[in-house]
Amino acid sequence: MWKMDLNWSMITVCILFIISFFSYSESFYLPGVAPVDFQRGDPLQVKVNKLSSTKAQLPYDYYYLHYCRPVDFQSTIENIGELLRGDRIQNSVYMFHMQEELPCQVVCRIVLDAKSAKSFKDMIDDEYRVNMILDNLPVAVLRRRLYGSQSTVYQHGFRVGFKGRYAGSEDELYFLNNHLSFRVIYHKNPDNNSARIVGFEVTPHSIKHEFKEWGSQITTCNNDTRNIIRGSTIPQTVDTHTDVVYTYDVTFKESDIEWASRWDAYLLMNDDPLHWFSIKNSLIIVLFLSGMLAMIIMRTLHKDISNFNQLDPQDESEEETGWKVVHGDVFRPPVNSGLLSVYVGAGVQIFGMTLTTLIFALLGFLPPSNRGGLITATVLSWFFMGLTAGFSSARLYKALKGTEWKENTYKTAFMFPGISFAIFFVLNALMWGQGSSGAVPFGTIYLGFKKPVIEDPVKTNKIPRQVPKQPWYLKPIFSMLVGGILPFGIIFIEFFFVLTSIWLNQFYYIVGYLFIAFVILIITCAETTIILCYFHLRGEDYNWWWRAYLTAGSSALYLFLYSVFYFFTKLEITKFVSCLLYFGYMLIASYAFFVLTGTIGFYACLWFVWKIYSSLKID
Repeated sequence: MWKMDLNWSMITVCILFIISFFSYSESFYLPGVAPVDFQRGDPLQVKVNKLSSTKAQLPYDYYYLHYCRPVDFQSTIENIGELLRGDRIQNSVYMFHMQEELPCQVVCRIVLDAKSAKSFKDMIDDEYRVNMILDNLPVAVLRRRLYGSQSTVYQHGFRVGFKGRYAGSEDELYFLNNHLSFRVIYHKNPDNNSARIVGFEVTPHSIKHEFKEWGSQITTCNNDTRNIIRGSTIPQTVDTHTDVVYTYDVTFKESDIEWASRWDAYLLMNDDPLHWFSIKNSLIIVLFLSGMLAMIIMRTLHKDISNFNQLDPQDESEEETGWKVVHGDVFRPPVNSGLLSVYVGAGVQIFGMTLTTLIFALLGFLPPSNRGGLITATVLSWFFMGLTAGFSSARLYKALKGTEWKENTYKTAFMFPGISFAIFFVLNALMWGQGSSGAVPFGTIYLGFKKPVIEDPVKTNKIPRQVPKQPWYLKPIFSMLVGGILPFGIIFIEFFFVLTSIWLNQFYYIVGYLFIAFVILIITCAETTIILCYFHLRGEDYNWWWRAYLTAGSSALYLFLYSVFYFFTKLEITKFVSCLLYFGYMLIASYAFFVLTGTIGFYACLWFVWKIYSSLKID
């Protein structure tokens, strides 16, 4: 009966996956990522997105700075994922037509006041980048790889400006990138003479445009301008009461790249050998643990169970040793059993959310081109997986002889989301706190309590047995800390790439490696917890409930410590608010990882304990 309930959550996840798979099995294009065929002369509208910085980690609206605004200003948000990512997609003044090149075009003239000049300088100090979109492709700057390589890669967005000095001067000045040279790369279809956009590049320039009076011809930007950058070009400085003229030009380039492969340039990475090394290393760890577990089960446990079941009832009390002697206490409810059931329910919810999201990503439903799709899928999965959270928590709480079902209901509904939302609220980072308003699984908790009580395979003694003194290596804190090292070792390389994609504004698309690492993580958490649980039971310590949860969950401690190491070695964040933002979100991620791995370890240990004690013949 326990076995059926332990697998209930996994069955629910599989059913949801199968239904979703067949409902989406037909060929289709996801909303917002369907190809668009353009004819020569069709209008092209460049949209602007947020201003982002890897130093500040605080996204801003594009029009937070004093840029040229369109007359018919519009703002669009396609899904909740974009909102939680801080994306703010709006129209812009940059418009042109397909396959029609434009020389230098004047957009507008702006006079910077003291506030605008300070905002520009602050953004330049923090190395903010401007993000734009054309036909769902983000704008990119073409740059060479480091270390003398001749190959080129895309860098997302372009800098607001830069700092520098004039020759012979020691004063550092701020310069604004006020001229944009767009290059639209397209693939032509010879059958119908249409074209599809497969690349969107920009080269930013800083130019102090020359004009006698506004309204007259600008000598540095007109229809006759062919080379916008000359040896005599003066860059545009940022200062109070400074005239800034925004301009742009457009060129087109035909390419052999097809529409289906247009994202390859954005996702170009050469880290496959490192990922495979991580997977192979993880598999070696799993094989080692599996060998130890097989030795314990096939040799030691099988022998102990056979010998115990062959004894006469009169001789049992004299021959019982090790894990067999605690059969009357091993299913005794632990301290704070209600809290344990709440965290197990939350862990089942996170497990279902993670598995569902990874499966949909593997099937190609969540490509990088679908902005915000990953976060949207995660939020929706979290909401629907509340079914499994409520049911699992209620079943475990009732099995542990709990009676305060209303209190368990509220705790399951609000414990993990409440703590997460509290951290979001303190951070006050835009509107991302809405992502923590997850599931409130009241109905499924009721269903869990309606189920009959689960009966233990052995009876529990009325008087608790005294636990003998344990050796130092079986002390709770030491064994729990040791148990978390291996699960962390499985995931930390993929965790590095996930951190890089989040905090260094890169795309993470190699979900296959992450899924393999997730499966290996599940196996490692389960086997590590079972092995340590066996050693504790063999030492006649039957307090395994919380220890099983904390053993696997302690890997979250190493995860958080690694995020601290990553902060000081890979990031250049200096602002106090940005530091709070980073550590606040990493604390929430580590907390979720603790609940996830702890639940995996708990259910693995529960299955193991149930299995071995149900094999004993005890009257």
